[in-house]
Amino acid sequence: MPFNTSFIYRLFLSYDLLQEILATQLSEEEGGIKEQIFTQIAADLLADAGETENVRVAHDEKLSKRGIEHKINGYALPDNYETLDLFITVFNGTDEIQSIPKPSVDTAVNRITNFFRNAVYKDYVGDIEESSEIFDLAHTLSEAPEVKENLVRVNILILTNGVYNADVPESRKISGYPLFFRVVDLPYLFNLTEKSRIPIDIDFAAGGKVIPCIPAIGDNEAYQAYLAVVPGELLAGIYEIYGSRLLEQNVRSFLQFTGKINKGIRKTILDEPHMFLAYNNGIAATAEEVRLTDLPNGKGQGIAWVRDLQIVNGGQTTASIYHTWKKDKANIAGIHVPLKLSVVKNREKFSDIVSRISEYANTQNKVSVADLSSNRPFHIELEKLSRTLLAPSAPNLSVQTRWFFERARGQYKNALIKEGFTPAKRRAFEAKNPKSQMFTKEDLAKYVNAWQEVYDGKKLLIGPHFVVRGGQKNYVQFVNCNMVKKVDNLYFEDAIAKAILFRTAEKIYGVKPNAIGDMRYITVPYAVAWLGSKTGYKLDLYKIWKNQALPENLRKLLRSIMESIEQFIRKNAPGSLYGEWAKKEECWNAVKAEDFGIDLNDIRSDLETNQSSSQRRRISEEETNREKFLEEIRRIKSVTGAGWHKIEQWGRATNLLTIQQRDVAFTLAQRVRTGSRISDTEKNVGLRILNIVLTKEPELLWDIEEEAQPSASDDLPEINPELVKQMIAFDRERKRLEDYKFRFMKETLEMSLPWDDQTMKFLRLNYEKLKKYGFRVEKK
Repeated sequence: MPFNTSFIYRLFLSYDLLQEILATQLSEEEGGIKEQIFTQIAADLLADAGETENVRVAHDEKLSKRGIEHKINGYALPDNYETLDLFITVFNGTDEIQSIPKPSVDTAVNRITNFFRNAVYKDYVGDIEESSEIFDLAHTLSEAPEVKENLVRVNILILTNGVYNADVPESRKISGYPLFFRVVDLPYLFNLTEKSRIPIDIDFAAGGKVIPCIPAIGDNEAYQAYLAVVPGELLAGIYEIYGSRLLEQNVRSFLQFTGKINKGIRKTILDEPHMFLAYNNGIAATAEEVRLTDLPNGKGQGIAWVRDLQIVNGGQTTASIYHTWKKDKANIAGIHVPLKLSVVKNREKFSDIVSRISEYANTQNKVSVADLSSNRPFHIELEKLSRTLLAPSAPNLSVQTRWFFERARGQYKNALIKEGFTPAKRRAFEAKNPKSQMFTKEDLAKYVNAWQEVYDGKKLLIGPHFVVRGGQKNYVQFVNCNMVKKVDNLYFEDAIAKAILFRTAEKIYGVKPNAIGDMRYITVPYAVAWLGSKTGYKLDLYKIWKNQALPENLRKLLRSIMESIEQFIRKNAPGSLYGEWAKKEECWNAVKAEDFGIDLNDIRSDLETNQSSSQRRRISEEETNREKFLEEIRRIKSVTGAGWHKIEQWGRATNLLTIQQRDVAFTLAQRVRTGSRISDTEKNVGLRILNIVLTKEPELLWDIEEEAQPSASDDLPEINPELVKQMIAFDRERKRLEDYKFRFMKETLEMSLPWDDQTMKFLRLNYEKLKKYGFRVEKK
C-alpha cells in the first residue's frame, strides 16, 4: 500500500517503541516465543491504560489440510463475565516497521472469530488437550452457565507490531453475541506510552443523535458544565461499544460490576419507564472537549461531539439500563437519564480534577472512591520511601538502585522526562531506577496479598484466591483488609522482598514453550501463599532484601512447589474449570491442607532468627525527609551555574518565568557555581522552573547539557536540506534504505513534515546507515 505523510511520520515516531520491544525480547530469560512476548507487552500497555484487565497470554492454533482454521494469542474474561476480550497477533519477525495490509487483518479476524464460534458451539472443546493454554477458556465458554447469563460483548483486538492504515472490520454477531473489532498497531501503542490512555471520541452528530443541553450559568478557568437529558437507547448503545472504558478508573475499581442488574432500576424500566427521569439521580460525567451545534428551529444548542467522555458517577445506572435492555429485551425507548457534563479546561490538571470530581461524586458509597485513590497517606508515604531508599547493591551491579513505586499512572515516564532530559541523564536515571524495578498499586497488592492470609475471626479476608481474581478485585480487597496505617522502611523492605519472591517465582515458572504449564496466574500466587503458610511466615524477608535475590536452594524449592500445586489443581478442579475453582476459598483450603511430600529443611537457613530480626533499623521520618531534600538538591545541581544563567535569560526573553523565578534562577547560578548552600525555598522554586522549561522548551536543557560536556571529535555533519538532497541522490542509485525511510526524506525535503527533534533524529539515523555503505558529504 502507498505511504502517506502522516503514515510515515507516525511510523518513525514509533521507532523507539519497536526498539524497546526488540530489546525486551532479547533479554527474556524464559526464552519465550517472540510473538507471545510482543503480545504480553501490548496487553500490558492496554491494561495500564484501562482498556483491558488480567490478560492471559495463551496461544492456540487449529491446523487442517486447508491451513490454519483458527488462532488465538490471548484473552481476558473478568469475574462478572460481562465482556470477553480476545487477542490475535499479526506479527512481523523482522526489526523493521512494516505496513500491515487489510487482507492480513481480515485473515486474523476470520481465525479469531472461528475460535469463538467453535468454543461457544462446543465444536472444539472435546478436541482440546488439557495442557492447552486455552483449555480453561474454551471449557468456560461452552459450559459455564454464567457466560450464557452475563456475556453481552466480545471485543476482538488485533495486535500488530506493524502499522495499519486501512478500515477497521465492522462488528458482527455470533450466536447472538456482538463482536466489536479494533486494530492495535505500533503507533497506537506508542501513543499509549506517551499519553497513558487514548481518549474516547464520540460523534453524536454523525449518528443523528445530538444531545440538547443547557450551559451552566457562569464561567471559570477550570471547567465548563452542561446539563442535559440523554435517551436511554443512546446511553445503552455507547455502553455496548465501549463498556467499562467509559467509567473513570476509580469508579471502575470501586463498582466491580457483578453482572447483576440493580433491582430498583430494572423494576422501573420494566414497570414504569415513564417515571425513570423522576426516580433516578442520573449520571455525572467529564470530558476533555465538546463541540456544540445549533438545534433546528432555534431550539438552543446540543452536544454534537465529545472527547474523552468518562462517567464518574452513575456507572451502575448505565450498566443496569444496558443489561435490562439486553437480558430482558426491555423497551427503553421511553427511558431518559439526567446528565451533568463537566468539561475540564485546565489540561495540565485534567487527570487530577477528574479524579477529584469522581471522588466527591461518589462519597455516598460505603467504601468511597477516595479510599481507592492514589492520594491516601499510605501511598504518598510509600512513594516517598521509594524515591529515597536505596536497595543494597546486587552482586552483578556496581550502583545501588531504587524500587520505583508508581503511585499514579505515568509517574515513571514523567520522572524519566524530568530527570533524563539528555541521553546521559536518561541513562543515569534508568541505571538508578531500572524499569524492571517499577511497581504499581495493583502490583503491591498482588505481592502482599499472595504472601500471608488475613482473618477477621474465622472469616478469611486475604488469600491467593483473591489474587487470582485479578488486579482490580485484589486491589480493592487489599485496600479494605490489608493496608497498614503506618508505612516505614521496614514495611517497604519487606514489601520489596515479597515482590522479589513473587517475580522470581514467575520467572522460574517460565513462559511457553519453556514453562511448567499454562496456569502461571494461578500457580505462582498459590505457591507463594503455600510457602508462607507452611513456614509460619518466618521466611527471612530482610535477607532477600539485602541480597536483592533468592538463594538457589529456595529457587529449586519454589519450582517443586509450583509443579505440585499445578498438578493438584488440574486433578481436583470440578468440571475441569480450574481457573474458576482457583478463585474460590475452597480451592485454597484444599491446597493449603496438602504437604505434597516437600521437605522444607533445605531452606532452614533462610528462615528468620532472633539475631536476623535484631539487625534491622527503623529509619525515622526526619531521615527520610532529609534524603528526599538531598535528592532534590542533586537535581538542582545537575544544571550548571552557566545553565541556570541561561535559563534566567530565557525566562526574561520569553516572559515565561515570573520576576521571582528569574531572580531565583539568577541566585541558583551563583549557588551552583560557588557550591554555597541552597535554601528550601530556592530548591522548591528551582524545581518548578525546571518543570516549566521541560514543558515549554526542553531543547534548552539539552543545549545546556551539551555545552557542559567536553568537546569530542564527531564527524556528524549538520543536517540540512542540502545534505538530505545528497542522501536521496545516493540512495536512489544504491537503494540501501527501506522504501519508507527513503520516502520520509523526500517528504521532509518537500516541507510536508516539521523539521523538529524527532525528524532530525530519524534523518541522522538514515545518515548513519548510508554512511556504512560509503556515503560521504560532498563539499561545495
